[in-house]
Amino acid sequence: MPEDCVGKHSVRSAFNRAAASYDQAAAVQREICHRLAAFALTALQGTRPERVLDAGCGTGYGLKILNGAFPDASSVAVDFAPAMLEQVVRTAFPNDNPILPVCGDLEALPLASDSFDLVWSSLALQWCAPNRSLAELARVLKVGGIACIATLGPRTLWELREAFAAIDQAEHVIRFHEADFWLAAARNHGLQPVADAREDAFALAPDLRRLLRDIKSIGAQTVGEHRRRQPLGRAAWNTLADRYEAHRRLDGLLPATYDLILLTLKKS
Repeated sequence: MPEDCVGKHSVRSAFNRAAASYDQAAAVQREICHRLAAFALTALQGTRPERVLDAGCGTGYGLKILNGAFPDASSVAVDFAPAMLEQVVRTAFPNDNPILPVCGDLEALPLASDSFDLVWSSLALQWCAPNRSLAELARVLKVGGIACIATLGPRTLWELREAFAAIDQAEHVIRFHEADFWLAAARNHGLQPVADAREDAFALAPDLRRLLRDIKSIGAQTVGEHRRRQPLGRAAWNTLADRYEAHRRLDGLLPATYDLILLTLKKS
């Protein structure tokens, strides 16, 4: 997969449109934030970061977790979708840490070098070129600083890819990078792996229409230039729904897999 896997304009537009509906549909994203916090706990024990960066903050759910863990730290929230940052400001509590919202690209952060003790990034870097984004995270981290990252691997939404294969050969799901690719890119930029893990997380819905609506509501429908240009007709939709039925769980829900990659990295 090329470094520039998705057009930035398309991704920014999708997340700007999704900002108002994001929190209602983002159950799996909230779960992943908590998984990242639990995964990084060992590396963060005993640390007292003064400055924390949430890189790709979305509506700010991760900032709430960071605020609870490090109540004395000041936070910078970066996202390249202005509407997401508006949600961060709108939902901030009076007793939250000081939060500076910054509209910026994770591949070219408008932030000073060596300025953060902790960088947190949950489900944002998969939309970026790994080498450029990790180089920027390494640049803004202080020596000895920690980066806690949750991103996505190539099995993400595999059920959807499999079902759509019965209809056409268009790209309906982005193919993300393997964990080894992320680890190698991190080392290339002076970020030494402290721990890494691979887990599955699941979005769940009672039917395929609701599942796809939730995916669209969090801005994750952008697939790039090889997407299908024509809407599905009734026959194609019925084929898609029939193929996806094979994945229905015993509890009656349809799953969509998120191939979760968790990384804790230290700047050397």
